[in-house]
Amino acid sequence: MAQEKRAFGKSARVVIVSRIFSPEPAAASLRLSALAVRLRERGARVRVLTTRPPGRDSISDPDGVEVRRWPVLRDRSGYVRGYLPYLSFDVPLALRILFGPRADVYLCEPPPTTGLFTRLVCAVIRRPYVYYAADIWSDAAQATGASGLILGVVRWMEAFALRGARSVLAVTDGVSHRVAELAPGVSPHVVGHGVDLDLFSPSGPTVREPADIVYVGSASEWHGAELAVRSVVEVLRRRPGLTAAFVGQGSSWEGMRAAAAESGLSPRIRFVDTVPSPEAAAWLRGARVSIASLVPGQGYDFAVPTKLYASVAVGTPVAYAGPNPVRSMVEQNGLGRGVAYDETELADALDEMLQAKPRVDADRLVSWAQEHISASAVAGRSADVVLGG
Repeated sequence: MAQEKRAFGKSARVVIVSRIFSPEPAAASLRLSALAVRLRERGARVRVLTTRPPGRDSISDPDGVEVRRWPVLRDRSGYVRGYLPYLSFDVPLALRILFGPRADVYLCEPPPTTGLFTRLVCAVIRRPYVYYAADIWSDAAQATGASGLILGVVRWMEAFALRGARSVLAVTDGVSHRVAELAPGVSPHVVGHGVDLDLFSPSGPTVREPADIVYVGSASEWHGAELAVRSVVEVLRRRPGLTAAFVGQGSSWEGMRAAAAESGLSPRIRFVDTVPSPEAAAWLRGARVSIASLVPGQGYDFAVPTKLYASVAVGTPVAYAGPNPVRSMVEQNGLGRGVAYDETELADALDEMLQAKPRVDADRLVSWAQEHISASAVAGRSADVVLGG
């Protein structure tokens, strides 16, 4: 049962619990960092319990925010992904909360294992928590082809975490709807899906050797980014002067590299491992078009690839291949081209966008981003819920 709600004072003590936080290059890092800053501006005392990022001797954390980091297991790409890496964070986390300074309220970021441990420990110390439903992990597990047993366990953990929360934040109406289905009686607050518009802006550097077409961000099973590689290969064969770059990481990465190598176009198709967010923004600024994709029909059609928003924010149009409602959003708002999850349709869309005259107005894209996807505005709405109800 969800905890009774009450507003906290200006000096509220808030603990953010997340396996990932700034400066790691991910949407969750930017979103939570913005929220921590906004909570601090509201007068809250903010502490973050997170992980130690790989390969960094010094870290610059947000002013006034106390960040406590713990070493964890990571996959080969350096990402905290998989059940053992999750547990290497979650088990010590339980002790960190149990024996650490008490907070007035805790904010819990997925995965559901973290939600499970947060609910159990918060019940012991009699403190409320807010669950940040940036995604529906059980739907994502289904998209990966997980076994029925694993899927059932993940779905149970996720529903357990949602039901116990004092409040639930949802990034989209689609996520909110799925939350209500998984945990009947829970009414999420839809806060939006934001991008740091200071970081992802049209003004700033580009990379030394930009590419015409870029894919920037994670490439997991539900993204189906192998399709993007095949479409890019087709476009590059049609137009010998073009180049492309894939920047990121994920479970599909090695397969994508292999597909590019088999095409014989490897010198014109570059693969770059995950880069810091400022460099990701530089790749997007230097491109003529970016790609985002999502595999349809896996119970995950409501998701919005954050890479799409980041591209629009810097003024670069997007070729999106995937299901509605995102496809219609791209088309109706003139953000680029939205097509079905089809190799030929995506290749044709890329070709048309690269040849279009005049090109999509970058200023109009940036204006749309400022109106609809400001991380600062999202953080403000989220802070209202965390502190007030």
